[in-house]
Amino acid sequence: MYTKKIYSAKAMALWTRFSTYQFIGIIVVWNAAYFFLELTWLKIPWTPLALIGTAVAFVIGFQNNSAYGRIWEARKIWGGIVNTSRTFGMYVQDLIDNENASIPLSAQALKNEMKILVHRHIAWMTALRYSMRAPKPWEIALSERTNIEWDLLPPEQEGDLEEDLRPYLQEEDLQYVMSKNNKQTAMLYRQSHHLRHLKDKGHIWEFSFLQLEGLLEELFTLQGKSERIKNFPYPRHFATLNHFFMWVFVLLLPMALVPQFTEIGQELKTGFPILSKYFAWFSIPFYVVVAWVFHTMERIGRTGENPFEGTANDVPISTIARGIEIDLRQNLGEAAEDIPAQFEARKHVQF
Repeated sequence: MYTKKIYSAKAMALWTRFSTYQFIGIIVVWNAAYFFLELTWLKIPWTPLALIGTAVAFVIGFQNNSAYGRIWEARKIWGGIVNTSRTFGMYVQDLIDNENASIPLSAQALKNEMKILVHRHIAWMTALRYSMRAPKPWEIALSERTNIEWDLLPPEQEGDLEEDLRPYLQEEDLQYVMSKNNKQTAMLYRQSHHLRHLKDKGHIWEFSFLQLEGLLEELFTLQGKSERIKNFPYPRHFATLNHFFMWVFVLLLPMALVPQFTEIGQELKTGFPILSKYFAWFSIPFYVVVAWVFHTMERIGRTGENPFEGTANDVPISTIARGIEIDLRQNLGEAAEDIPAQFEARKHVQF
């Protein structure tokens, strides 16, 4: 646990180091101006700055609460996909049989029907996660300097949807799905048509058919909820103004902090003349800490606005989908060498 905390602190320091350099530069320039140009008249009282800081803190808190709410809702949605997928795999294995079939199928043929349904469901999850990772104009976290430097991209940014769907779909299915704009919706339509076909042949009892259709309806609901979060961003006027307000506070803060430290230094003039002369420079670490806290909290909220973008702190939908796939295919009795491995975590990050 102690090692993890050290790693987290190190990662946070690296993640915010460029902004930290900015804050050091800002406060050094202000101190130099006060010290060498004697701009003692350039100052503002603490009262208006405190009001601005309080307002910024409230807005940042609201943004962070909203961003966390979006992340938590996204996690619950994909948790629902996990549960519904496992139920679907169980129902497919237990509700498809020859009991009411006019023309019974062999055990291998029945198993093949189950495999087609399960693999199409895996293809649905693949199409859905690709859709959730598709870049949107308001998603800018991946383009930030630190994320580019670390080169942490989700599998969907490095893969190809059609090639990833090919192992799970028959050629007719693949061509039909790739011709549609919303490929995950097309997949569920094909599932429903397939289930109805099996019901018409008597391989699925009427009541069992309704249960399976109910699961498809639940998958449609979960898909719609996931798409809602993806396609409706955190309101831009809140996000943009919050960013501007934070920088107004950060840039005005030295005009109150440096004069305050200068006045404290004047009070030390009698007993500590040398310390008194340079005491204003002690404002540097205090300013950097305050500015870093406000900026980092605002950036955390900004980074968490889009939980499917594919950054290090987003919902790991690729890992979740691959975990479901492994469960379904293992319980379907497929050979271990045919089942893909889980996506590898990179720099302690799951996608």
